Amino acid sequence: MTTTKLKPNFEVQAAVDATDLQAAQRLRYDIFVKELGADGPLVDHSARLEQDRFDQFATHLLLRDLNLPATNNVVGVYRLLSEAGAAAAGQFYCEDEYDLTRLRRSGKRLLELGRSCLHPDYRGGAALMHLWRAVSDVVTRDNIDILFGVASFHGTDVTALASPLSLLQHRHLARPDLRVKVKEPNAQRMDLIAADQVDEAAALREIPALIKAYLRLGGVVGDGAFIDHAFNTTDICLILPTDVITARRRRKFQSNG
Repeated sequence: MTTTKLKPNFEVQAAVDATDLQAAQRLRYDIFVKELGADGPLVDHSARLEQDRFDQFATHLLLRDLNLPATNNVVGVYRLLSEAGAAAAGQFYCEDEYDLTRLRRSGKRLLELGRSCLHPDYRGGAALMHLWRAVSDVVTRDNIDILFGVASFHGTDVTALASPLSLLQHRHLARPDLRVKVKEPNAQRMDLIAADQVDEAAALREIPALIKAYLRLGGVVGDGAFIDHAFNTTDICLILPTDVITARRRRKFQSNG
């Protein structure tokens, strides 16, 4: 991708056809496969597409920088899987990793978020905010009660991740009625360091920006991490009841106008 020095001119739209979907999958390939070393049974290396069986049942939000050529201007993506989409797919994506029984029995309207990524040139700026505003529009439109999904730390060495995982367990564990539990055989406890031994400031620096964004909104985590060897990640399940988002934070993430 050739980026521009102009201030980005962002637009977020849902994918409407196969061309849009493949644009999302190409960016996902660049980030998840090429940059982070992921793989999967449906990844198309020849076409450079990161794809899986859930894509056909999901809504794909595409963040475009309109200053770039129209054929190559997707710089961020987010995948949204509704309860109807999960029913058609036979499950939510993260049910391979987490037991969602408590969420499913809550009577709340659920929306699973996943496959979020940004082109490296657009990280640390306004790009993620634009995607979140688009998610907020869906939450409002569909009266969603709970957002959830897996988010990842790069790598599978839990010893190296002991500090941030322990912080999440001790400070941000979901309340019992929403506390999904990691599934075997790739389950990993997160309380690897005692609460009074965690250097909170250092641990926070090791938490990826997307996870910290969820936490700032009031997000919490499920019980245990999942070691995803195929994706070369250590996953946690994030849960965000939309009623905990304060009015001030909600205004920040909602669309203008």
